[in-house]
Amino acid sequence: MNKYTAFCGLDCENCEARLATVNNDEALRRRVAALWSELNGVEIPPESIHCVGCRIEGVKTPYCDFLCPIRACAREKTLETCGACPEMGSCEKLGAITRNNPEALRRLESENKREGVQA
Repeated sequence: MNKYTAFCGLDCENCEARLATVNNDEALRRRVAALWSELNGVEIPPESIHCVGCRIEGVKTPYCDFLCPIRACAREKTLETCGACPEMGSCEKLGAITRNNPEALRRLESENKREGVQA
């Protein structure tokens, strides 16, 4: 599985928080913080926009590191991604992502097919 595929199937490689981190791009960091603040209805300071990827060792945003229920569940179950979980199709936590981002679901399904995982 691509190391930049998040537990939920999102593409961390192209996530603007990761891009701001790896490129040390303060303007992008401020734009991401403003957008995420608006989308989530909470103030997210630019200083918290530091992440190298959900499944990669290193810095994470506070949400990804401590609050994301999907990441916590997958780590607790010691899954590479949610695609390896037999409950993937009925999981409400994962559904919150895949209902709005069918590409995330497709990514989980296709990468796990290549590896022979039956979810």
